[in-house]
Amino acid sequence: MAYFSCEDEAMLQAMLRQLFQSVKEKITGAPSPEGAEEILLRLEETDENFHNYEFVKYLRQHICNTLGSIIEEEMEKCISDQNQSEESGYDTLVQHVARKIHDSKEYKEIMRSLNNVMMVVVESMINKFEEDEIRSQERQKRVQMEKSSSYCTDNCSDSDSSFNQSYKFCQGKLQLILDQLDPGQPKEVRYDALQTLCSAPPSDVLSCENWTTLCEKLTLCLSDPDPVFSDRILKFYAQTFTLSPLYMTKEIYTNLAKYLELYFLSRENHIPTLSTGVDITNHNVICLLKKVRLLNEYQKEAPSFWIRHPEKYMEEIVESTLSLLSVKHDQSHLVSQKILDPIYFFALVDTKAVWFKKWMHAYYSRDVVLRLLEKKYKSLITTAVQQCVQYLELCETMKTDEILEHSKHCGNKQKIVYYSGQELQYIYFIHSLCILGRLLIYKQGRKLFPIKLEDKKDSVSLTDLLVLFTQLIYYSPSCPKMTSSPHSENYSPASMVTEVLRILCDQKECAIECLYNNTVVETLLQPVHNLMKGTETAPNCSETALIHIADILARIASVEEGLILLLYGENMNCSEEESLTGAHIIAQFSKKLLDEDISIFTGSELLPVVKGAFISVCRQIYGTCEGLQVLLPYSLHESIAKAWKKTSLMSERVPTPVEGSDSVSSVSQESQNIMAWEENLLDDLLNFAATPKGLLLLQRTGAINECVTFMFNRYAKKLQISRQKKFGYGVLVTQVASTAAGAVALQNSGFISALINELWSTLECGSDDVRVTHPRSTPVDPIDRSCQKSFLALVNLLSYPAVYELVGNQELPNKVEYSLREVPTCIIDIIDRLIILNSEAKIHSLFNYEQSHIFGLRLLSVVCCDLDTLLLLEAQYQVSRMLLHAQEENILEISENHRGFIIDGLSVERNHILVRINLVGGSSERILPPRILEKNHVCYTSTILHNALLVIVIFCYLSYPLLSPLPFPHIFSLYPIYYNDLGKLLLLFKMSDEQTEWIENCQKQFCKMMKEKPDIISGSALVELLETFVLHLTENPSECYFPSVEYTATDANVKNESLSSVQQLGITMTVRYGKFLNLLKDGAENDLALVLKHFCLQGNYAGHDWFVSSLFMIMLGDKEKTLQFLQQFSKLLTSAFLWLPRLHISKYLPIDTIESGIHPIYFCSTHYVEMLLKAEVPLVCSAFHMSGFAPSQICLQWINQCFWNYLDWIEICHYIATCIFLGPDYQVYICIAIFKHLQQDILQHTQTQDLQIFLKEEALHGFRVSDYFEYMENLEQNYRPVVLRNMRNIKVQST
Repeated sequence: MAYFSCEDEAMLQAMLRQLFQSVKEKITGAPSPEGAEEILLRLEETDENFHNYEFVKYLRQHICNTLGSIIEEEMEKCISDQNQSEESGYDTLVQHVARKIHDSKEYKEIMRSLNNVMMVVVESMINKFEEDEIRSQERQKRVQMEKSSSYCTDNCSDSDSSFNQSYKFCQGKLQLILDQLDPGQPKEVRYDALQTLCSAPPSDVLSCENWTTLCEKLTLCLSDPDPVFSDRILKFYAQTFTLSPLYMTKEIYTNLAKYLELYFLSRENHIPTLSTGVDITNHNVICLLKKVRLLNEYQKEAPSFWIRHPEKYMEEIVESTLSLLSVKHDQSHLVSQKILDPIYFFALVDTKAVWFKKWMHAYYSRDVVLRLLEKKYKSLITTAVQQCVQYLELCETMKTDEILEHSKHCGNKQKIVYYSGQELQYIYFIHSLCILGRLLIYKQGRKLFPIKLEDKKDSVSLTDLLVLFTQLIYYSPSCPKMTSSPHSENYSPASMVTEVLRILCDQKECAIECLYNNTVVETLLQPVHNLMKGTETAPNCSETALIHIADILARIASVEEGLILLLYGENMNCSEEESLTGAHIIAQFSKKLLDEDISIFTGSELLPVVKGAFISVCRQIYGTCEGLQVLLPYSLHESIAKAWKKTSLMSERVPTPVEGSDSVSSVSQESQNIMAWEENLLDDLLNFAATPKGLLLLQRTGAINECVTFMFNRYAKKLQISRQKKFGYGVLVTQVASTAAGAVALQNSGFISALINELWSTLECGSDDVRVTHPRSTPVDPIDRSCQKSFLALVNLLSYPAVYELVGNQELPNKVEYSLREVPTCIIDIIDRLIILNSEAKIHSLFNYEQSHIFGLRLLSVVCCDLDTLLLLEAQYQVSRMLLHAQEENILEISENHRGFIIDGLSVERNHILVRINLVGGSSERILPPRILEKNHVCYTSTILHNALLVIVIFCYLSYPLLSPLPFPHIFSLYPIYYNDLGKLLLLFKMSDEQTEWIENCQKQFCKMMKEKPDIISGSALVELLETFVLHLTENPSECYFPSVEYTATDANVKNESLSSVQQLGITMTVRYGKFLNLLKDGAENDLALVLKHFCLQGNYAGHDWFVSSLFMIMLGDKEKTLQFLQQFSKLLTSAFLWLPRLHISKYLPIDTIESGIHPIYFCSTHYVEMLLKAEVPLVCSAFHMSGFAPSQICLQWINQCFWNYLDWIEICHYIATCIFLGPDYQVYICIAIFKHLQQDILQHTQTQDLQIFLKEEALHGFRVSDYFEYMENLEQNYRPVVLRNMRNIKVQST
């Protein structure tokens, strides 16, 4: 403040006046000057607008300019000092810096300078105030002498004086102001009276008895031609709106609205017409716009506080507003001579009708608005619809450039001084569009339709209005490149209509009623249809319009009801000969765009955006099972892959920019556009992986590695997986990890390494190395909540195909020494560091040994629920031997005849896993030991002894895990289930000459028995039933899906064949389970091994053949019957879906399917499980998506191991028999029935965020195939044509 000018002084005076005016009421209410000073000192605490005062802003800026650098230096110094000391804390830092600054010479200098300046300013204000007071008193005396009448003296108490800071504003003073405001009074007198009125508190003014008379005077003053006087009146209104409660502002608002209503109805006022337009430099127009804007500003603010007041106040405001907006002039003259109605001026000051949006937001006001619109002011809606209709007609006749100029003009923020009639009509159209769009969101608003227009024969229904909106997108032009100037909003018709339709799409109930019908969808697709036909019925349909249309279609497709509409139309049972549905048209157009088989927009910069927009719609469709089924004939995956490869080559050919060249920016922009388009195409391809069959198509393109790398890059950047996806990456990762190629792609992309690194940092390293003010809580759960996300991610990842690819044939590192900084990077490292801790070096390398090891053991427990994974880990790493050795170390030799056992979290977990991996059986065939020690039976001690006994018995009976022939003690299981032969079930069947009739009769009798006496279908009866049925079935050539092959191999031929260690362990497990069930006898191992050697058609099958093992047990260990049955059964289609090794690298499958390594069980059976699940049990389907888990993975595991460990043996027999008798599609229906049975459990475990663990670890308690037979028959009636047809198509080369 070295230089203080007159302008600075005037500015500071104005700032102080604003501050004192705002706090006037607070200060005048103070009992003493000291009290007023205290109020000012505490103003920041009591006044929410404190930091908005100009004087406060001025002081803040001045302090920053003067002391800012000093404060920063002091803070940096303090922070560096703190790093070397123990003292910390934000408050301590602030206090220290404040004290240093306060003691600095710079602070003292600025305070001295401010004091000097403010003394000058305040002294000047005081002098001016005294002069104004003297002048005002002289003027009042002169007026009183001229007046012949006098007013009553003030007899009011001055205890709460607020008028001239001495007297209450009473009746006499108001009467004097009324007389002084008379138009016949001199200008100075009227000015002073108005100034006095403005300086008085509004509460005093409105509480006077002559308020009604004052309103009339104010109305007259509003029409005063003097702009200064008119502005002072508006200042009084604005002040009242700002400082008064609603019951006072309501009077002012209704008064101003009534004045404007009369103003527009009067023929004496010079209101502009459409032909003359609006010149905003005109004095009358300026005054009118100021009044309208003041009213509009209050409209936008009132909803924030009127709910705190009686409803009648709000109703009066709403009705006065609607009454004003409904004013219409005589329409007898020409349109061009039409006098502008009030709504034109409201549209000028609030083009997007923000006031209406705020009034409709809350039910409190929305109910009143809609009720009044329906009963008294429906003409407002009628004129809004009429305006939209007229604008569409205008678009059809006018030139594009003219309309485009209006939309640009509307959005231009530069100063405009004149609006033509056409521009006014356009602004009114935008205002009407926004009102109608907001109206349609609400049910009561939609009930206002249909609307009858004056010049139309038919009423305008909701559908008609939506069709009109849609036509506006492609009939009206849009701003070039979808953008306007950087500092202006986009008011183009297409963008405005699209914004309205987006809002409608986001409201599900509204979208179903308004948008989800054939008429609207056909209108949206009309330009696409025309472009494919080569016609030009929509000449203005630009790239931008197509992008807007695609945006709306994508939003429709993202909702279930909208997707069904696009896929099947409103009539789902219509014949195929009728016109194509929306999904087909979109897919055809997208394919033409990708294949460049359409000649529109050639060379356009927006062409890639158009392509991307329509592929995005397709992505919403083929990202679902039913949608992919409809779009399969179009082979979109091939077209997208072809476009991606072409774009990838282009990105490699982009020249390197040369510094100083003019083409640097153009080359850089071109490179960015190509990279963006390439990523967009990868994203489109990646979304095929959302379904099992889509993943097969993705692998056929050969781009799975690039897609997974793209997904990982987005994951690493914490980016959303897709705009329309409601959940994260879990489902996609689960689907991809369910295949071998997908697991390899995940590893190569770095995804698995990043996942493990994140896990290790949480499990072992904790949070970042920052100063901890509060110590971390000690984990009380086996898996801490901080590690739960990583644990579930690993569970999703480690399906058997993934485990085999990531772990198969690899040895553990088993290093002599592990560095504390050595972080695992792969699954082998996780097994080595967290699961198989067989050395002191591994134990000592863990900071949190017990927590980390329990994490590894829990992971092992879940992963080993897949029997193939269990056998692989056992064969490679002898997991059970390692666990037993660890348990042995917990045994204490107390005396020669007595041993103790140390029970801790690790021993209990190992005990549970040992029982789980060494016992086979359903929910009633094995009991797993608990993971927690409970007190609910005899006593706590007996529970401890029980758990200890479990471990000791395992150690005694299992010296060599999974190879011991000894039976398990019954402590682990319930009593064995014995199955009685009930005679030959075939006696119930009547043989017929017609083979087909016999088969149908067998199926009917089978269904009857399953419903009435399911337990009969077991034992030797089941054996003979299966043998006879399959034999007769294969005699019918139409039932043989695979060709008959003569099999000549004998036992001697295959005896020398070797089985893998995994298969040998599987044989041991099967025989042990068979003996437990009293189905197999001694020597069964050799017979089963021979059977497997006979049918090791593909020697490199990675897992065990669980179907053959199950069938061997069904045949009661009869080798010859098993071989004979399998030879016949291998001809049937059912064998492809029950017997997985049957089609492993089979010559009967297409080459591209073999190369993908994906079994038909996955891309066919589990695909239709997911499709039917969405339709039949939607809550379960949603639960899977919320949990980031795919139903296909758990179904693949169930089917692969024939439900071993999930169902009791008799239910496994019923599952196999049902699929053989009734068809392979029953495999899908049984899975749906299981999910229906588990619905409540699934929903519960979704909430506890352990759905994956529950489904993999828990048996299917209480589920019986027979209980759901009627339900499955209904599924067969509804879905067999689709499911069975596609099962038969597995031999088709490529869809």
